[in-house]
Amino acid sequence: PRLLSQFFFADERVTRVVAEINGLDAELDPQQYLVLLNQLHLSQAHLLAVLERIMEECIPTQRHSRDYLVKFPEELLVDNLGNHMLFAAECLLAGTFLEMEESDGAQLRPKARNLLCSLELVRTVLREQSLSQPNSYPEPVRAVLIQFDRLFAEFELSYVSSLVAVKSPDEIYRQQEIIVLFCETVERALHLGYLTQEMIDGYEPLLMFTIPRLAIISGLLIYPEGPLSLERSPEEMSRVFSPFYNLLKKIRDLLRVLSAEELCLLERSLCTAE
Repeated sequence: PRLLSQFFFADERVTRVVAEINGLDAELDPQQYLVLLNQLHLSQAHLLAVLERIMEECIPTQRHSRDYLVKFPEELLVDNLGNHMLFAAECLLAGTFLEMEESDGAQLRPKARNLLCSLELVRTVLREQSLSQPNSYPEPVRAVLIQFDRLFAEFELSYVSSLVAVKSPDEIYRQQEIIVLFCETVERALHLGYLTQEMIDGYEPLLMFTIPRLAIISGLLIYPEGPLSLERSPEEMSRVFSPFYNLLKKIRDLLRVLSAEELCLLERSLCTAE
């Protein structure tokens, strides 16, 4: 159950697979080479997972901020992102610039080198600690973990930023506005009896259509200064809504001529229509 013991065996597994790869002629046995590469990927992922748990236990209040993750496209926020970063650093150090311009890769190489050197130091220090005092984390161990955590975060942000357009602070704020609008829409729908708490607690599939529909009405009529404000230009709106700017103006104009009773009837119908 001790994390340092788990790290020792995870590190042993990575070392063993790397040795097998280095001793194999990939041209003579390409199938076995692919098998070993997959084993290396899995063993490194396990090693990083154990290392993450160690850092949470050893330096929980000294972790480098990961607030920048909110800037990343959602499709990148996967469980194996850390392992992908490690693979990318290894490729950059070897002179292989995957998915990026050579000039960008050349600028990232020093960070990749620092990250991989830091990881090797962490592996050495934690192996020694696991063999001597597997129940404690003395200051030298904590220091190398803090350094690795910082270098990993800096490389992750730099690497992803070189591949994709990360969200700007304005876009993040606009997304937060949408979240608030949806929350207020749900609260209002519960108050008016359009929805029930049981539907929300039970993850009623119809809510995937109902809530966005009601949110459009709320954003245009009830909270006109929110993220659907048509006083803004399309460029100032969230990318979720900006392509539909003209359509939203037409919907708002139609909604404005409805009476309170007609609006209520419309909203109720939106909660049942497919």
